[in-house]
Amino acid sequence: MSALVVHLERLLRGKEKFVLVFDGVDKQREAPPTLLPALARLGEFVPNLTTVLIVQHPSPRFLHQSGVLHIHFAAYARNQSIHILSSDPPDIFLEPPPPELEYDEEVHEEDKAWLWPRFCAAVWDSLAQNAAKDLVSFRDVCNRLWRPFVAPIVKGDFGTRDFSRLLVNQRRLFQDESVLLEAILSVPVGQGTTTNQTTHELPYYAKWLLIAAYLASYNPAKLDALYFMKSTERKRSKKGGGTARSGGRPSQKRKVPRHLLAASQFTLDRLLSILQAILPHDFRSTIDVYSQIATLSGLRLLARSGGIGSNDPLEPGGKWRVGSAVTWEYVQALRRGLRFDVVDYIAE
Repeated sequence: MSALVVHLERLLRGKEKFVLVFDGVDKQREAPPTLLPALARLGEFVPNLTTVLIVQHPSPRFLHQSGVLHIHFAAYARNQSIHILSSDPPDIFLEPPPPELEYDEEVHEEDKAWLWPRFCAAVWDSLAQNAAKDLVSFRDVCNRLWRPFVAPIVKGDFGTRDFSRLLVNQRRLFQDESVLLEAILSVPVGQGTTTNQTTHELPYYAKWLLIAAYLASYNPAKLDALYFMKSTERKRSKKGGGTARSGGRPSQKRKVPRHLLAASQFTLDRLLSILQAILPHDFRSTIDVYSQIATLSGLRLLARSGGIGSNDPLEPGGKWRVGSAVTWEYVQALRRGLRFDVVDYIAE
């Protein structure tokens, strides 16, 4: 922050007025608690600088001081949201109908201007009224459902003004709440979801924590030194000190991959040790790991399987395991965004 103040003073020297706007500043990933108050006070140190912070969901004591000038923009009501979206209705037909139908572009403009507001009202009444966080979310939900909704019109089963009949025919679209989940991966609208096709939009360190929990559940504790000690080369020695004979009969026992077995229990100390071993950088002291664990527990991605004494879920003596939703495919989806090869750390 000190370097930022020095550079701003140099850049703005001689300027009469300058406004610095931080849009979505409350979406910082793992930001320290002093960052936003420091940004808000930049104008106190740099002459002629005004700082504007745009936030969507401010937390209590957002800037650690009272009396900060603010403008509150209330959420749009139903009629306001529909009116804004109606200003730019999408096309019903992606390709022009055949000339013999005498359906020109002017009629198409009238039909989509008539159908789109009624469709948005139906989406609001069925899904977005209590689920869409803002106008952007409402628009995204409408855009996801629009193309499946008008598919019978494009096919020729319904006319462009048969809204009531079309609404009854396509009512399944307004009953599937999976369209409200932004983390659904490649699932067609209206077809539901399955466990191995979904993942959650988790914070950066929560993803690493969940991968570490998966490794703790499916790796024997006795092999932790082999797989997670950075000073150890992960090379397996042959049984018998390297004197095992080769060329004998193949084993008659068929080994089952560990990720197909039930998850084992682990302690929090072991989880944190594995987390520090697999992280590609040093662990930051500002990260509240226990709040991340509590969040994953609330999502049922981590489950407490045993403990003694207190009812506190973060009791040091408690045992944990990953939830049933955390499958091998789920972990593969998580590690792609982190560029982490989890196969190298799974025991055979």
